[in-house]
Amino acid sequence: KTYLGRPDVNAVRFNAMRILGSALGSNGRLEEALLVCEANLDLSRRYWSHAKEAILIAQSNVSTCLEELGRLDEALVLTREVYTRRVAMFGVSNEDTLLSALNLIISYTRALRFAEAKKMILEQLPIANR
Repeated sequence: KTYLGRPDVNAVRFNAMRILGSALGSNGRLEEALLVCEANLDLSRRYWSHAKEAILIAQSNVSTCLEELGRLDEALVLTREVYTRRVAMFGVSNEDTLLSALNLIISYTRALRFAEAKKMILEQLPIANR
């Protein structure tokens, strides 16, 4: 398949899909946004497996869609995976890792998993204060 005549591996197509998914989500078209974000994640994994950060961003986008659709447990799995991978790639003190930790805390809270959220907050405060 092509997007406006562009092959799957085209970076313009890849970025257009990411932007489209975000725009659909912002306009309340969550089911459509999820489909586009999942397709973007699939392309990331298939053609840009070396671009680990792009995959993590695509995973975060899917997680956000799932969360907005009320599929909190599925979103939490992805959010936790993004955080774990960022720790492995960049360490716990990295700004993107800290933002992923915050996203995970928010996901725990939305899923009413307050004990896990509290534990994560207590783990992250000393790191964030460094």
